[in-house]
Amino acid sequence: MSFKVLSAEIIHETNTFNIHPTTLKSFEGRFLLDGARAIAERGDQNTELAGLLDVGRDHGWDITHTISAAAGPGGVVTRDAFDALVAPLITAANGTWDGVFLMLHGAMVTDLHEDGEAEILRRVRAVVGPDIPVAVTLDPHANVTKAMCGLAQILVSYTTYPHVDIRATGRRTAEILHRAMSGDIRPVTLRARRPMLEEANGGRTDQGPMIERHALARAFEARKGVYAISINGGFPCADIADVGPTVLVTCDGDTGPHRQIAETLADDIWERRNDALNSYLSSAQAAGIAKTWMPCAGPLVIADYADNPGAGAYGDGTNLLAALLDAGVRNACFGPMVDPDAAAFLNTQDIGANVSLKIGGTTAPDIGGGPLRVTGTVKWKGDGYVIGSGPMMRGLTRDFGATVVLDVAGIEILIVTLPHQMLDLRQFETFGIDPALKTVVALKSMQHFRAAFTPIAGRIIVCDSGALCTLNYGSLGYKNVRRPVFPLD
Repeated sequence: MSFKVLSAEIIHETNTFNIHPTTLKSFEGRFLLDGARAIAERGDQNTELAGLLDVGRDHGWDITHTISAAAGPGGVVTRDAFDALVAPLITAANGTWDGVFLMLHGAMVTDLHEDGEAEILRRVRAVVGPDIPVAVTLDPHANVTKAMCGLAQILVSYTTYPHVDIRATGRRTAEILHRAMSGDIRPVTLRARRPMLEEANGGRTDQGPMIERHALARAFEARKGVYAISINGGFPCADIADVGPTVLVTCDGDTGPHRQIAETLADDIWERRNDALNSYLSSAQAAGIAKTWMPCAGPLVIADYADNPGAGAYGDGTNLLAALLDAGVRNACFGPMVDPDAAAFLNTQDIGANVSLKIGGTTAPDIGGGPLRVTGTVKWKGDGYVIGSGPMMRGLTRDFGATVVLDVAGIEILIVTLPHQMLDLRQFETFGIDPALKTVVALKSMQHFRAAFTPIAGRIIVCDSGALCTLNYGSLGYKNVRRPVFPLD
């Protein structure tokens, strides 16, 4: 039997503290593709869509993919943008379907709905009815709600951070959907949650307790009636009631033992809430280490955790860059510095021109560092289009918009128009910067950079520059999260 499957990809991680709303133009800036274009551009990469198509071919499904859309993490999604993105899915849902496969993030907030994913699922359910199996893939930084689990039978998150198993997650979720459509299983997804803003290490899976948790989860998946266990670190930059880490068990049969699995893993997250893997340095401390670094084993990689555009920070903070310049660090690169005005102005200058101007620090100078006056030499200018080569981004694209490399006192600064976190070497290499040959590589990312940059690094350190994604949660002014919650209370 050839099953008819409806699919859509609508991805956003919403930082509710970011003052810039996420509009339809924001989605166009990353990708906003109809079904055919999405399959052509994303159907054979590290994407959930590729995993879905793999399984569809194996089982002879008739797949109708309606839309693939994602915007970079940012402020709340506007009503107009949300309605426009969901419309093609709901229009198509009026047909006859055996199953629905949705590729979501799990941390979308709109100006009307704290739980954007649940609202998508409500609209789908209103059309297809309560019984058709609905499968959802999630980022492990999802803030998974009870409503989401009530509206979809199957919810499965990636198991890695950095996320190198996205396609594999699409495959295994689609296989569960196939069994549900065949009537072989009748799955539900159970949820356990603890009152925390996030898992202590943000969900790192390359070391620490998540390795043990996932090993235990894979062992539990061998039990009869257990099909997927997802461990979500949560996304703390969303000021919503249901923020925080969750454990999901997709299963059928007697749910009592399965729920105990979820509670056991959630208990471990709570009991280890004070166990931290990262040592978060100040900008000055990081610069002090950089000043004396000898690159015989590879460059010192400094990750600015707090100004990570990949979590909705503005990316224009200057605290770390200022500290590196003050310390006299040389043979270094830094990126990105998100400053559309500076990028536009510098693109009018000649290569080799010496230019003085202010960069960065315009959005929230009180938390990330204010505008920084520099004098430097224009080394590269042009279009910021990148095709990735690393474990996460291979074959996928990012566009920084108008981009310039400005050499300031031996630090090559990547100045861009559109915010993206650094997670691929090509995000430097495309613009004439070879990070492997630098003494110091300073970049804005939390964890994803490790997949591509660890192989070249002599050492990695992490700094909290005080920008929007600071770990000083008490400074952010939460209003909607349920209290008490760790670590605020």
